[in-house]
Amino acid sequence: MSRYTEASCKKCRKLDCKLFLKGTKCYTNCVIDKLASAKVRGGKAGKARRAKVSEYGIRLQEKQKARLQSGMSEIPFRNMFDKAAKLQGQTGENFLRLLETRLDNIVRRLGFAVSLKTARQIVLHGFVTVNGKAVNVPSFQVKPGDKVALKASLAENPTVKQGLEEAEKRSQRPSFLEFDAEKLTGKLLRWPDRAEMSYPVNEQLIVEYYSK
Repeated sequence: MSRYTEASCKKCRKLDCKLFLKGTKCYTNCVIDKLASAKVRGGKAGKARRAKVSEYGIRLQEKQKARLQSGMSEIPFRNMFDKAAKLQGQTGENFLRLLETRLDNIVRRLGFAVSLKTARQIVLHGFVTVNGKAVNVPSFQVKPGDKVALKASLAENPTVKQGLEEAEKRSQRPSFLEFDAEKLTGKLLRWPDRAEMSYPVNEQLIVEYYSK
C-alpha cells in the first residue's frame, strides 16, 4: 500500500475524530482531546469554524475514518467492501467485521502491540503464527476457531511488553477473543458483535457512499 509520511495526528484533526493511530499517546497526549478542552474553555482553538459539509462529504468522511483507522489504501479497502456486500446479513456490519478480524487488528486487540502500525510490523517480520503456521500478511482474514500466537523470541521485546501492559491496564481485550498470557496466544472464539468492534463510525454512511 502507499505510505503515509505526514504526522498521524493530522488525520484525526482533519476528520475531527480519534482514530487511535499512535497507541498510548492517543490516551495521554491527544490533539483531539486538547481541541475539545479548548472549546470548553472558549479559547481560539475552540472557536475555529468548519466549512459546512455536503451530504456526499459526510459519507466520504465516514468512509475515510474507517479506511485510515484500518491503515488500508483505497483499492483493497473497496475490494473488502465488495466482499462484504456478497455476504448474508447487513453489508455495513459485515464490512466492519471483516476489518475487525484482519490479522494485524487481532494482534493489536490481543495486546501484542499498542497500535495497528506496530501490529502490522510484527506480522510483516514473521513473528506471528496462525494455527501453528507462520503468516506475514497483515490482511490475512482470521476466522472463528483460529489460534493466533506470538513467537517466543519476541516475548521479552519492550514494545510487546508495553502492549500487554496497556491491554491489562485498560481492559481492552474483547470477549470474542480468548487470551493465554503464559503462552502468548489468542483465539477468535466467534465473530464480533457490532458493539464489540473498534471502529467509531456509522457504517450505514459507508454503505451509502459506495452505493452511489
